[in-house]
Amino acid sequence: MPRTRSIAPVVVMLAVLCAIVAQAGQQAAPRPAAASAAASTRFKRLDALLQEHIDQNRIAGIVALVLKDGKPIYDRALGWSDMESKRPMRMDTIFRIASQTKALTSAAILSLMEEGRLTPGMPVSRFIPGFAQSTVAVKGETGVSAVPARRAITIADLLTHTAGISYGTDALVSAQYEAKGLGPAAGFGWYTADKDEEICVTMERLATLPFVAQPGESYVYGYNTDILGCVVERASGMALDRFIAERITTPLGMKDTRFYLPAAERERLATVYSSGADGTITRAEDGARGQGHYVDGPRKSFSGGAGLLSTARDYARFLEMTRNGGALDGKRILSPRSVALMTTNQSGTIHSTTGLGFGFGFETVDRYGALGLSSVGAYRWGGAYGSNYLVDPDAGLVIVYMIQQIPNRTDLGQLIPLLVYQTLNDAPRTK
Repeated sequence: MPRTRSIAPVVVMLAVLCAIVAQAGQQAAPRPAAASAAASTRFKRLDALLQEHIDQNRIAGIVALVLKDGKPIYDRALGWSDMESKRPMRMDTIFRIASQTKALTSAAILSLMEEGRLTPGMPVSRFIPGFAQSTVAVKGETGVSAVPARRAITIADLLTHTAGISYGTDALVSAQYEAKGLGPAAGFGWYTADKDEEICVTMERLATLPFVAQPGESYVYGYNTDILGCVVERASGMALDRFIAERITTPLGMKDTRFYLPAAERERLATVYSSGADGTITRAEDGARGQGHYVDGPRKSFSGGAGLLSTARDYARFLEMTRNGGALDGKRILSPRSVALMTTNQSGTIHSTTGLGFGFGFETVDRYGALGLSSVGAYRWGGAYGSNYLVDPDAGLVIVYMIQQIPNRTDLGQLIPLLVYQTLNDAPRTK
């Protein structure tokens, strides 16, 4: 009996300690993000918008994914991956993401910067010697002539699209580019998946052509990030596809993000459609201006500017990594300071004078109202086949939607973010 009395207080104390520990554990456990009842009701507006576009034959189908603080609060796969065969859209449908590739290539460049293999101010000619003799096309009274670039093109120029390099479809240079298999000879200018050569061979040929503006003086969207893809290869000693896989997609678990698709997975690739003048769609042609060569083709050109395939979930993981300052699920891809270079304006007012800037990979929101309801500090971009994304760190948001449409005459790029933001019940960062 005395032994029982001596044990009882110990048992009580242990029970109290266990309760305290359990309560602390409950308080420390992260609460999964979930759409409130009001937000769920408001998301029905987005459901209605997307279904209306499908019913009106403005898109074949869509995958839309919204993360809030890393957790999905909206995910939809609607319509058709292929209308003709009635193959439904799925969350794991694979899309050609075109210029969404640029962000991964930019991250690869910054990864090499962190290793001391290059700097933002380094001339690109260190890796592609032909750029040491860059020229700029100018129109005079007697026609078009080429003048020397006033300074060297740098890595930073390429990251911010201020190198003066276009896609070669400008009337000023298009004939010269077409003769070299670029510009009008490359789909809409940016397409290289049908080329039976490595990307550095193509970029060396590009270096012999005149550009359309002096380095550092204008925002000119073009082959900049394709050049950076070659820089990755030269600086690292490995092919771009392997570098991106080893440094970015494999650590992040992005198993469906790659440059070309195995034939066995052909049915997972969404079909490309084209918007007509009235906004309705028809199936796009085969080849460089339509379905592309992402399954059947040479599989040699790894375009750092426009070559990747991905899924909405895969790409959202990459974006969530950037929102988290360079790491996700214990895997660090970049330092927080490198991510800040990507997500803050590095080009002043060259990109725009309306409150949008351009960092080392993303368009940035520097003024509230410059991009709909996006907070200051948000960043975004998209791809030629109609896919788009937006990250708003202040709101904890990652928004990704994917369609396959070229040309794309929908206004979903503006409407989808607006209809996501109207579900929130918080004030934005405005400064």
